[in-house]
Amino acid sequence: MKFLEAFIQLIYPRLCPACQRKLFVDEGILCAHCMYYLPKTNYHQHDDHPLQRIFWGRVAVENVTAFFFFEKGSSYRNVLHHIKYHGQKKLGYEMGRLFGLDLCASPFLQTDMVVPVPLHQRKEKKRGFNQSTVIAMGIADALGKPVWDHVLVRTFENPTQTSKSRYERWENVEGIFKVTDPEFIEGQHVLLVDDVLTTGATLEASTQALRSVPGVKVSIAVLAYALEI
Repeated sequence: MKFLEAFIQLIYPRLCPACQRKLFVDEGILCAHCMYYLPKTNYHQHDDHPLQRIFWGRVAVENVTAFFFFEKGSSYRNVLHHIKYHGQKKLGYEMGRLFGLDLCASPFLQTDMVVPVPLHQRKEKKRGFNQSTVIAMGIADALGKPVWDHVLVRTFENPTQTSKSRYERWENVEGIFKVTDPEFIEGQHVLLVDDVLTTGATLEASTQALRSVPGVKVSIAVLAYALEI
């Protein structure tokens, strides 16, 4: 089997999505170097950190964390692009699973269900999948929680957040999310999952929709925290 895998690698080499170096047979989704130097935030191991402050005075969240940092020019930004724009669902799932394993020894284990931030139906159909859903599936499998990807919907297709100011981002997502089955999540602790956090506008709007249901608590986990806006 090892020989066959090596032969396939010779013809169709797997590349590290971060640095584009050829992966060895025994390497996983990232090369050993990129995995070792993955810039983890480890925010879920601390009580006070910058991500919590993003939501202060805006919306109540129980806990918030991100798996890793990225900034302009970072090779780890390529990981997100491969998931989001190159259709690498397996990469999204495995990165989510690694993140979930990190979360097992944290308060995030006390959540009841995992809910991904939704795309509009038209955009999801065009892309073929929702990147936040595949990440959420990996996290949920590691935590042993169910994924409910139809609890929250995006009611209309808003323009992309890219290149918008903080205030424009907030205006762009205000009131665009709706809970489809409020009785189902009433009194539950929801783990809301997205791919990237920049200003937090999308996550704030999603959380407001979820918290409109009586007794709902929300924690937030994102795969990456963008250090630049």
